[in-house]
Amino acid sequence: MDSNDTNHAPLLTRADEAETSADPSSVMTLLVDTDGPGGGFTTYRSTFAEGAVGAPAHFHTKATELFFVISGSLRVLVGEEITVLNAGDFLAVPPHTPHAFAAAPGCRADVLFTFTPGMARFDYLRLLGSVMRGEADPKKIAESSERYDNHYVDSPVWRDALAAS
Repeated sequence: MDSNDTNHAPLLTRADEAETSADPSSVMTLLVDTDGPGGGFTTYRSTFAEGAVGAPAHFHTKATELFFVISGSLRVLVGEEITVLNAGDFLAVPPHTPHAFAAAPGCRADVLFTFTPGMARFDYLRLLGSVMRGEADPKKIAESSERYDNHYVDSPVWRDALAAS
């Protein structure tokens, strides 16, 4: 559901009406994408296959990214520290903090993500899916970095952790 006014109207997205974007490693269910006068938010759910890599190291300059693990386990880099979030765990990553995530080794993960303030990120999530499916050039992700406030960084800690699993 898209809305431009989060201050005056409730937002409801029915599960059977939510858009999904699937690739070989995950299914994203797009729930709410707002950027209204109250700051808005973007919320989506990702279900990661066993061993799936979710996102390389990156940071956001404006948004706090919230993670809630519905089931399974998610390995997360925050700064230079790697931890595993399990079902029921919650994490808030503030702006300018490098982070990355993937299904924990040997696990699947079902995770609810929220960005606040929002800035209409569904097109970015759709782009990610199309790149993962081989339908779009990965360069388009780098080109969209400012537009969607996703700034990728190199993290030797994260690279080493992924290589070891």
